[in-house]
Amino acid sequence: MFAGTAGSVPSARRGLPALLVRRGAERILIDCGEGTQRQLLRSVGLSDLTDIFITHLHVDHWLGLPGLLQTFNLRDRDRPLAIHGPPGIAEVMRSMKRVYGKLCFELDVVELEAGESVRRDTLEIGAVNVRHRVLAFGYVLVEDPRPGRFDAELAASLGVAPGPDFGRLQRGETVAGVRPEQVIGVERDGRKVVVSGDTAPCETLAIAAHGADLLVHEATFGEDERDRARLTGHSTAAQAAQIAADAEVKMLALTHISARYGGSELREEAREVFAATELPRDFDTVDIPLADRGAPTMIRVGEPPKPQG
Repeated sequence: MFAGTAGSVPSARRGLPALLVRRGAERILIDCGEGTQRQLLRSVGLSDLTDIFITHLHVDHWLGLPGLLQTFNLRDRDRPLAIHGPPGIAEVMRSMKRVYGKLCFELDVVELEAGESVRRDTLEIGAVNVRHRVLAFGYVLVEDPRPGRFDAELAASLGVAPGPDFGRLQRGETVAGVRPEQVIGVERDGRKVVVSGDTAPCETLAIAAHGADLLVHEATFGEDERDRARLTGHSTAAQAAQIAADAEVKMLALTHISARYGGSELREEAREVFAATELPRDFDTVDIPLADRGAPTMIRVGEPPKPQG
């Protein structure tokens, strides 16, 4: 869910950067601009976040943290919370402690290096260097591969009795001379989401995003401000689209939109390069089904999801 899609300055329609990833019981917040907790309250509720990842230390990407932590404290949160970010995030949180005060829950602040990753059950969240005016990370969220499909009819035809023996085959055992690879298909890729944070066009990110189901890429400017984008370490919509095309992603979502744009002009600019481009508004979501169950779909706030096929 896109909790904030504005650039460095909020507008009446767009809040400061924040993206909520919901996967099973996991609630992962990427960036936490000023006002993020209110954006969450207005949409999915102030969910019990499991982790927060900060892309870089420009204030528009983390200033919502003190208020969020204080609210969790007032609500008697008892579940630990981890905040991850580039080197320097620990000092930021130490300096902010006089603002949010003593907490009733465990707060773990983790400084990452590029190439490091954090595992949450069957999900890996990795940090990659991007190109901005300060040290900045993009994040790559990748699910573990899923086992291939089990062909029950084929197993039965080969003499394996339905029941516990089917389970043994699926756990990798040979049963009645039948090997698992005879009745289980190839592994199926897990889902992959890549979030750029603030960045100029970056080959490292394009490589990391290869084959992603969703690339969330900043598009602060249009081509009319290409020079300004270069000077400030940002991307144009067309540049983001070229990264998506090079990376062969399934969908591109443009965020970090400067208040000088309405948005539609950036979307159309990007679609000339990469057709599967969306420009979400605050509170829009992208539903990403498993790869064999359809393509990612944009769900506009207040609209029912479109049926697959």
